[in-house]
Amino acid sequence: MRVVAVIPARHGSTRFPGKPLANILGKPMIQHVYERAKLAKQIDNVVVATDHHEIYDVVESFGGKAIITRTDHESGSDRIAEVAEKVEGDIYLNIQGDEPLIRFELINEIVALAKENQDCVITAKTKILDINDVMNPNVVKVVSGRDNNALYFSRSSIPYNRSNVNITYYKHLGIYCYPKKILMEYVNLPKSKLEEVEMLEQLRLLENGYSIKVIETSYDALGVDTPEDIQKVEKILEVQYA
Repeated sequence: MRVVAVIPARHGSTRFPGKPLANILGKPMIQHVYERAKLAKQIDNVVVATDHHEIYDVVESFGGKAIITRTDHESGSDRIAEVAEKVEGDIYLNIQGDEPLIRFELINEIVALAKENQDCVITAKTKILDINDVMNPNVVKVVSGRDNNALYFSRSSIPYNRSNVNITYYKHLGIYCYPKKILMEYVNLPKSKLEEVEMLEQLRLLENGYSIKVIETSYDALGVDTPEDIQKVEKILEVQYA
């Protein structure tokens, strides 16, 4: 099975325009993400999917592969589906373009599981260690069953701890591995009600009966949402490169 990692990279961002090109220790952020994805042995091809020619040129300049996609996509999954029509593959991995610290070990683990489970989507979760994140609507929570299939994703604190017992909350990490068949079916489905309410596209899959298998990892994504986040990432990288 041929596995294609796709990194969606939009130039437009309300809080951080041009974010994929932000300088992190002398490299654009998109290069950090690309190079980490390339380290994953389970990946056959890495492609940046962008709507902007400057991002395209930068990726090509450091030896990466990029594709110009339409500007009217509503989600990263829609952009990946366009890539799937142009780049041959059996499994497509959505890697967030604003996570320069993504671990290739997690990528390998997710893809390995995807190869064994071609009838579902694979994603990841990690334990929430900061209690403030439980109530933070920008931190998406997930609950899963004994079979590790997702039961629900929410911006609210789930499960609701009415009994006040000791409970572990999990943060959803925005990395998805799609079999091509499911990816193409998914993006052609109309938006679901829960998706519109929570503004979480993965709920469209659950509402339409698709399974999402969730693996647990100790990796906690540190995404770059604002220019201030660059300094946090650089401090971590300086320690890793020391």
